[in-house]
Amino acid sequence: MDQKFNCFTGSDEYVAAPELMYAVNVSIALEKPLLIKGEPGTGKTMLAEAIADSLGKELITWSIKSTTKAKDGLYVYDTVQRLYDSQFHEGDVSDIKKYIHLGKLGEAFTAEEQPVLLIDEIDKADLEFPNDLLWELDRMEFYIHETKETIRTRHRPIVIITSNAEKELPDAFLRRCIFHYIAFPDKATMRKIIKVHYKDVEEKLLNQVIETFYWLRDINELQKKPSTSELLDWVKALQMGGVKVEKIHDDLPFLGVLLKKNQDIDVVWEIREKGYTRKGWGV
Repeated sequence: MDQKFNCFTGSDEYVAAPELMYAVNVSIALEKPLLIKGEPGTGKTMLAEAIADSLGKELITWSIKSTTKAKDGLYVYDTVQRLYDSQFHEGDVSDIKKYIHLGKLGEAFTAEEQPVLLIDEIDKADLEFPNDLLWELDRMEFYIHETKETIRTRHRPIVIITSNAEKELPDAFLRRCIFHYIAFPDKATMRKIIKVHYKDVEEKLLNQVIETFYWLRDINELQKKPSTSELLDWVKALQMGGVKVEKIHDDLPFLGVLLKKNQDIDVVWEIREKGYTRKGWGV
């Protein structure tokens, strides 16, 4: 690979597969947003944090909600404050710029140095949201109608967009992105992830935790399979609780740290009672 691609190589707190690092560096080189998909708990949001940390850049996070509109990320015109100031004669209300507040995209465009911009969980917004950002992400500029001013990026941000695949994104939006799907970590990778967070974890505990965790994830009937973040919480709970290693797989202590639905917990205990014999259940 050309030297200019060798930008992101992971961080001390984030284990990144070679394919993921390649995708990040290609998106940086091509100056295109990187769209990251994957099931919850695979480290999509943490990736942006790792990139910012690794490259020594500011991280600007725009967390998307169901009510978020594209314009929210550009700027907000505070008409209420201007009306209040007008009524109570607080300052010069003719200066409209005082009432223009930049959103997260606006902050990224006007940053003094190149930032990392995380647009987190874009699929939570309505279907038109991605299309409404096409111009801004392409041209890296937007127009403020109230002041008749065009805001252009000083340093094109590194844009990371995450999606949990709750809904399909428009083709026109996808064409403008570099895409990468983060597969759920295999056992070897998961061991590395745990050791990054818990450097002093005992090997016997680690072995039991890994085997039990993947046994649970192999149960087809689970409505919500445990994720990496829940596994890390479970390791911490086991360490704090002083649980005997040999009891972990049989007793499943602190199961509520891993499973968050009553139905899933009932399924697991039913498996225990039936001796793991039902077809489709892991052994």
